[in-house]
Amino acid sequence: MKIVIAGFGTVGQGFAEVLLKRRELLVDRYGHVPAVVAVIDSRTVVRDRQGLDLSAVLACKKETGCVGTEKYTDPIKVLDSLDYNLLVEVTPTDLKTGGAGLVNITHALESGKDVITVNKGPLALQFSRLIGLAKEHGCKFRFEGSVGGAMPIINLCHENLVGERITSVRGIFNGTCNYILSKMDNGQPFDQALKEAQQMGYAETDPTNDIEGWDTAAKVVILANSVFHRNVTIRDVNITGISTITPDAIALAASHNMVIRLIGEVSDTKLEVSPRLVPRGHPLSIGGTLNVAQIDADFAGPITITGRGAGRIETASAILSDLIAIMNIRDKGEGKHA
Repeated sequence: MKIVIAGFGTVGQGFAEVLLKRRELLVDRYGHVPAVVAVIDSRTVVRDRQGLDLSAVLACKKETGCVGTEKYTDPIKVLDSLDYNLLVEVTPTDLKTGGAGLVNITHALESGKDVITVNKGPLALQFSRLIGLAKEHGCKFRFEGSVGGAMPIINLCHENLVGERITSVRGIFNGTCNYILSKMDNGQPFDQALKEAQQMGYAETDPTNDIEGWDTAAKVVILANSVFHRNVTIRDVNITGISTITPDAIALAASHNMVIRLIGEVSDTKLEVSPRLVPRGHPLSIGGTLNVAQIDADFAGPITITGRGAGRIETASAILSDLIAIMNIRDKGEGKHA
């Protein structure tokens, strides 16, 4: 298998590190390690038909800010010049247009390439179209890390719970908001908690996507389309963020032994992101930066999972899971299917 990594920021570098650390596992299972034949960042590309030395690429990125010295202007021309089977698409998320990720994923699928992504933008805006392209061109298209990072939820619903009728999924899908609300539980005002989240690296300089609920909404859309087979986009979500939550509201909740958490919920009929009152001790009252989801299934009942929703190695672990799933199919010679 020949892999191209598009995007070499935090998650792209994390995936390279995970491949290096799991080399022995992959050799034991498949007799070889997939060759990364190219890495593309925002300005440069580095390539090797036989497979790159990922340690050297990581060192170059750290020292120079680029993966190599070969500059490019059109990533599609770069992809067309490469011989590869699988695109790992981890460019920055754009929830308005889909950004470079949407262009890269679309082109790879149309070219008959398998795709793994954690990029929420393309999935939140054009999920049905991308799934259709994968089926049309006989490609595998996986995106476990797009919801909950290291917290396994999409593959859990599709594989382990395949015999269940899932009636709803609700949870905390944004660690930044949860960190802020947890700090507010302890008496910090919103602005101070947000500033601390930014200093800790949990929130971006522009935190709008997090605190106004857009990031959670994107994940709710992915779950709606993937688990409930709906055909919705982020524009269909009823979204309320946390920026208007006051210390008085936090105090009132506490007086009733409750906390306020930003909850995303999806079912056959619901598509909502909003702050909600949650009883202390309930699985969805969790504090800090963790993500948590509660899956309601008809036979199994409520199933609660939790995990780190972000982080270079954590999210890369989800990419590795998807990679192994695809390798299991390809190595068994089952042919291409979506």
